[in-house]
Parts: sequence; C-alpha cells; structure tokens
Amino acid sequence: MVSDRAPSDAVIRAWAHLVRAQGAVLTAVEAELKRAGFPPLAWYDVLLELSRAPREGLRPFELEHELLFAQYNLSRLLDRLEKAGLVERRHCPEDARGQIVAITDAGRALLRRMWPIYRAAIARHLGDKLSEPEAARLAALLGKLLG
Repeated sequence: MVSDRAPSDAVIRAWAHLVRAQGAVLTAVEAELKRAGFPPLAWYDVLLELSRAPREGLRPFELEHELLFAQYNLSRLLDRLEKAGLVERRHCPEDARGQIVAITDAGRALLRRMWPIYRAAIARHLGDKLSEPEAARLAALLGKLLG
C-alpha cells in the first residue's frame, strides 16, 4: 500500500539519523574487529546464526532469511567460511539436490574469541553513549520499525 502522505521533516530527520548512525556504529565496530585481527562482522553473524540453529545446521535459504543478505553475497561468504574451515556443507536428507550448512568446532571457537572484542565495541559505540532507559527506548522504537 502506497501512502500519498509526504513524510514530515521530523520523519526525514529520523531517517537520515538512523541511516548515518547505523553506518557509523557498524564502521566503528568493524574497525575494532579488524584491529584485533578478526574477520568482518558478517562472518560473526553467519556463524552465530548457525550456532543457534535448532538442528544440525541450516539450509542456505533459511540462513539467508535470518540474515537478510542477498543470495549471491551469502553464497560467496559461505564459500569463504568453508575454505577457512569454519563451516561445512552437507547433503540435505530431505532434498538430494539441497545442502545444509553447519558450523564447525573451529567456527564455534572463532565466535568465542571474537565475542569479547565485539561486546566491548557495542558497549563503547552504543552503550557508553546511551543511558539504560535511552537504550531501552531506542530498542522499543527500532522494534516498531521491524514489526
């Protein structure tokens, strides 16, 4: 459904701040991971989703749905993760042509090593700039955009 109503100045400012803030915080977090010798945040996100999988991994389309990556980006990323020994691809028992992607022990170990740096970066670039009530309010507001 297309709205005929033009966004207000406040809505346009909110949009610009949201996009700029997201870019600035992600850039800062990525830089901290890189300085610590870790791969990009996308690697962490894929490995985290696979570690949370209820079964022995996820089909690529399931992973794509969780991450909201374009398929071609995810496919290349999975190739790099597999080459690094962090994930493995298995045949899908329900679909002979399909595959399941699963995290390896090395992938779980990388997650554990990356988390302290990632956690500190989140605290530094978001938590240190917002009070707890502000962070809760921001989470609620952003949740409205997702729902």
